[in-house]
Amino acid sequence: MPDSSPTPDAEPRSEARRFATGRQFELRRGEAIAIVTELAAGLRLYSRGGVQLTESYGDADIPPGATGITLAPWANRVEDGVWHLEGKKQQLDVTEVSRNNASHGLLRNAGYALVDESEFSVTLEATVFPQHGYPFLVRHRVRYELDANQDLHVEQTLVNDSDAQAPFVLGAHPYLRLGDVAPEDLTLHVKAGTRLVADERLIPRSTAPVEGDFDLSGGRSVGSLDIDVAFTDLAYDGGTARHTLSAPDGRSVSLVQDRNCQYVHVFVTDTFPGRSKAVALEPMTGPANAFNSGDGLRWLAPGGSFAMTWGISASL
Repeated sequence: MPDSSPTPDAEPRSEARRFATGRQFELRRGEAIAIVTELAAGLRLYSRGGVQLTESYGDADIPPGATGITLAPWANRVEDGVWHLEGKKQQLDVTEVSRNNASHGLLRNAGYALVDESEFSVTLEATVFPQHGYPFLVRHRVRYELDANQDLHVEQTLVNDSDAQAPFVLGAHPYLRLGDVAPEDLTLHVKAGTRLVADERLIPRSTAPVEGDFDLSGGRSVGSLDIDVAFTDLAYDGGTARHTLSAPDGRSVSLVQDRNCQYVHVFVTDTFPGRSKAVALEPMTGPANAFNSGDGLRWLAPGGSFAMTWGISASL
């Protein structure tokens, strides 16, 4: 089927006001192109040899379905936007009104400042100031780099400038694709031992072994999938876990994540603009509602920092 999804211009634009996502940072290496946005330190495009490897969107659009944004100081959801700190109720803004959850952290609508830029890399940073629901001062730094193999590497670092330890979950929300191959012709491979069983509000309530329709280890057709599920107990090889979309002609694109990312959220949707199906593979250090369950939740000491890495590679 023809691809009708919008893509950004590859040529630099002089006026940042033309872009709904702010300043655009373009990286090029060999045949690889990555475009990173000021808004949410997001990945707007990654392509190699003219093959688009992530979903994208138009200049005047905000990221549909949170396309490519980075997530801090929590990923996914906090139930009712409520959690407790030393017995005191913390109330976050409810940003997913339909499910009454606080969704995707505090920086998805924030502009990130440029920290460092080179031919093949860019580093952006934004601050979370103490506020209702999250009384901590933390900085989220995101570095994108195209390596010598033209693969994309991303490092997300959280720094605690508070006087108290701060809870956090980091994550990102890329959607992968394989050029103009119809989504229905792609096969998704995810090797994991455990899935999180969530309620209708997508809040995990229990866990279960990966089996049956949720077993993606042998590959499942994207056309047959309607899934919005987090997985853990991932299969790491050499320190990284790999989740892959493959085409009938043997080409593939993979999300890779390090051991600090113990979860991946798989979201296959038919609501992405211009696409019959879209596949989000979201690396996360913890699952939805970690601020309440404690699963995957980390606490960062005053003055401390924590980094997770993920990336996208392809065999074309």
